[in-house]
Amino acid sequence: MENQKRKIAILGSTGSIGTQALNVVSQHPDRFEIYALTANNNADLLIEQARRFQPETVVIANKDKYAALKEALSDLPIKVWSGAEAICQVVQSKPIDIVLTAMVGFSGLKPTISAIEAGKTIALSNKETLVVAGELVTQLALKHRTPILPVDSEHSAIFQCLNGEGNNEIDKIWLTASGGPFRNYSKDELKNVTKAQALNHPNWNMGAKVTIDSSTLMNKGFEMIEAKWLFGVEPKQIEVLVHPQSIIHSMVQFKDSSVIAQIGQPDMRIPIQYAFSYPERLKSDFQPIDFFKIASLTFEKPDTDKFRNLQFAYQAIEKGGNMPCIMNAANEIAVAAFLDEKMGYLTMSDLIEKTMQQTSFVASPSLDDYLNTDAEARTIARSLVADLCS
Repeated sequence: MENQKRKIAILGSTGSIGTQALNVVSQHPDRFEIYALTANNNADLLIEQARRFQPETVVIANKDKYAALKEALSDLPIKVWSGAEAICQVVQSKPIDIVLTAMVGFSGLKPTISAIEAGKTIALSNKETLVVAGELVTQLALKHRTPILPVDSEHSAIFQCLNGEGNNEIDKIWLTASGGPFRNYSKDELKNVTKAQALNHPNWNMGAKVTIDSSTLMNKGFEMIEAKWLFGVEPKQIEVLVHPQSIIHSMVQFKDSSVIAQIGQPDMRIPIQYAFSYPERLKSDFQPIDFFKIASLTFEKPDTDKFRNLQFAYQAIEKGGNMPCIMNAANEIAVAAFLDEKMGYLTMSDLIEKTMQQTSFVASPSLDDYLNTDAEARTIARSLVADLCS
């Protein structure tokens, strides 16, 4: 039983996390098997992946790509589905053991809930699921006895630091951040940051949206909110620490002032593999740390005057209710506008702040409230794009 292959569904298989997850699977064909692959728009890459990994089912969210996908895989015994609802259905397939949620943005919420309700182990990479609806999702996971294994390098690090600690109380979580490419920029320099500059992350290989979020520290705000729900701590117990080398992936401080850190190369395949194989560690070809080549490890406080998004995240989780959902929707619109070169770098924060001020607040939201909030906040944010950039 111990060596039985774990069947995995990858939601967002054509993105950065999805492709790296498939690399992990390819290194351990005796341990892991792909059962389902889903993508949003990239039918060409999904076809390549399906032909290589031979899953039971593939799903393309964009229904316009369904016919071409179906035709391209017609010689293989692979089920081909399309649409957002099909993604929610496929994760409930009985043989699936683990669902890797690597979709980007709010779209990951409903499939993750569907997988939890089906009792699947969740390898969580989609930050927005816990940012938007952390209370709802964690309650559902408890109800259905569904493990949530973090894939983010920082949350995987915290998870690993807590292994073997039993009921020892967490005093503080040190959540490390690279600081992104602009940590030494002045506010005036930030005004002129270009899309190309923002997409050039110094340490990590990530998708476009996550790379922009990393540069604005919104990513770290999201991770702070995730950590609250994953590890049962209060936001005041989570301190963000800028660590430009990205060698220490996060740390946990206990009541006796001892601090345990997890250290490794900035390679997302390491936490992905750990989530897939947990509690076992598998040998792989990942590059180990050479401590003799590390000149220094440095730490700084984040500058929330320049990078206001981190402060918005603390404000949103303190307010509670649907405020993190509002913040997330505004951020998705802001980042899309910046990537479309319709909005300046610093203006993204202005848009998020105004959307948080103008969208209806719900103190105790249901899933329907979250869905309605997301739609309302996006409508407001889109109108603000035009106002702020006119």
